[in-house]
Parts: sequence; structure tokens; C-alpha cells
Amino acid sequence: MIYLDYQATTPLAPEAREAMLRWLDGPGGTGFGNPHSPHRYGRQAEAAVELARERVAALFPPGGRVIFTGTATEALNMALLGNEQARAGKAASVSAIEHSAVFDTAERLKGGRHVLPVGEDGLLWADALPDGTGVVAVMQVNNEIGTIQPMVEVARLAKQAGAFLVCDAVQAAGKMPVAMADAVAISAHKLHGPKGIGALWLRQGVKLDPIITGGGQEDGLRSGTLSPALIAGFGAAAKLAAERMEADAAHVESLWDRALELFDGWTLNGSAEARWHGNLSLRKDGIDVSRLMSDARGIAFSAGSACASGSGKPSRVLQAIGLPAKLAKNTIRLGFGRYTTGEDLEEAAAAINAAAQAQGAG
Repeated sequence: MIYLDYQATTPLAPEAREAMLRWLDGPGGTGFGNPHSPHRYGRQAEAAVELARERVAALFPPGGRVIFTGTATEALNMALLGNEQARAGKAASVSAIEHSAVFDTAERLKGGRHVLPVGEDGLLWADALPDGTGVVAVMQVNNEIGTIQPMVEVARLAKQAGAFLVCDAVQAAGKMPVAMADAVAISAHKLHGPKGIGALWLRQGVKLDPIITGGGQEDGLRSGTLSPALIAGFGAAAKLAAERMEADAAHVESLWDRALELFDGWTLNGSAEARWHGNLSLRKDGIDVSRLMSDARGIAFSAGSACASGSGKPSRVLQAIGLPAKLAKNTIRLGFGRYTTGEDLEEAAAAINAAAQAQGAG
């Protein structure tokens, strides 16, 4: 089977797997210690956690600290619900194409949620923020259509408003420099690390109220015992991503150029330029995507985001860029990256195009 769903999750890097193994030791090993225990086993586990923290922190701008979380969703909830502006009842302004971890959570804030529009290219339109905005949340790279937001301009707007800026950098981390914000969330499994571990980067001086309380781990912000195995895998994946960033990007560009040739006749969703080129969101009039996925079952790809593809509802992101529900349902998403070969892409395109042709779509 050919895997083309890198936005949903990425294959685990062998280096990350290797880094995890010691910390999964059972009886007779030394890697099972609790990193919060004072004895030698605990200190060894703690050292592994702190090494990984340094490696993950290297993906971010200088001048901040990394808090480990279970997921990026948890990290985003922590940033949105725990900041002073939100607690004071200020409203959140979020882009119309935010992940549900931001879009739905922002609606829960005391001050409510403003939705900032995007254009047909998937880029933010707003040149001002609504009155009363205390929190701004904009994702750096969209998970469905891959568009890259102008985060420098977003940061300027947030600063003018005196707002707390939250950035979902899940699809950006390890692929490009991460945007500067007050709080930035990333996830290990989107950069060839393990699932079940994320991180929230906080700019120096930023304080949050915890949303998970208990033992006071992670500077009192996220109570609970940390997993040295997952964190070590995250650290190894982050280190590898930083080392390979240019090479991975060059590989993705070559795949992108070939993919545009192979999928001639399909329509691209969102900007072709202001976009991560490992995300190919395509539509074709009249296509039955469910049937297409069944007929091309040897290819792992998505009808949209993995989080929402089972809902049966038209994509909120595609509707936000102006697609009517019918065209939104004619969309597929192909994601490729480090371990995708040119041969994989050629074979996948042949299968998908054959399945589309069999439907008479066009």
C-alpha cells in the first residue's frame, strides 16, 4: 500500500523508534523509571526528558520554554483557556480555517469567538481585528489545504490590539521555521515522531493558568507523569527534522512539481505559492470521492482532514474558501514527504486517475 496521508500522521522515523526503546525496558532494564522520582532510575529518565526538551525547543525561536503535553489539541486548549485575556472575558479572533482544536475551543471562551475570513486562496483577509479582541489564534500551515498564513502580519495585528497570540504550528514544525507567537503548539507524530505526545512553546514571561491540575509537573502547567519513551522519540524526531529540513523541503518540491504534471485536469484548492508543497488538495467536478477511495484502495489518502472525514459533512475549511458543498465533496487530499518516492507518486496517480476516469468525472 502507498501512503499519501502525511497531514494525518507521518511514518515513525527509525531514529525516533530507536530512541524510544531503552525507555520501554521492563524487569531487568533501567529505562522504566519515573522521571519525577529522586533515585537513579528516575534521574536517568529525567535526563532523557530534558535532552528531548532541548531538541524540541530548537525547532522554535529563542526566548521561550517547552511544556510537554499529551497532544497538540491539549496544548492549544491550555493556551486558549489558560491565558489572562481569555480569563478576563475578552473575545478570541480566529481564522475561518482553524483546526477544530482551536475553532471549537475558542467558542467556549467567556468573551466568545470572532471568525476572521479568508480569501479563495486560503489566506487571511483581515487587516484589522474586531473591538474587544483579547486572543488571536491563527494556524501557520493549514492541515487541509496547506496554505501558509502571513504570521508576521498576524503578529503585528495582535500586538496592536494588545491581544494574546496563539499559533497552531502542527503542520509547520520540522518543515520550516516556526512562527513567533505568545504560545505555539506542535505534535510529534506530524514530524515523524510517536503519537501521544505534543508540546506547547511559551514565550519568555508568558504565564498561564493550568487546565490539568494535580502533581504540579511541567512548571505546574500540566500535571501528570511524563512518558520518557514518547518524549525521547519526540526529541529524536525533532533533532532529525532540524538536520534534514532543507533536504526534506527539496525532496517535497520535486514531488510537488511531478504531482502537478500527474494530476493535470484536477483543480488545486488554495494558493499554489503560499503553501506547504507536501499538501496537494485537489478537486474534480462530479467525482464520487467515497467510490474513488474504494476503487483506489491500494493508496492511503484522505477526502479531507482525518479529524473530520468521517463526519459526512462538507469541509468547513473548503466552504470558508468559497467552495459550495457539492464541490467541497469533490475534493481529495494527498500528503507526501520524507519517505515518499517518485515511484510511489507515479503509481498512486495512475490508480487515482484511472478510478476517476472510470467514473467519467471531469
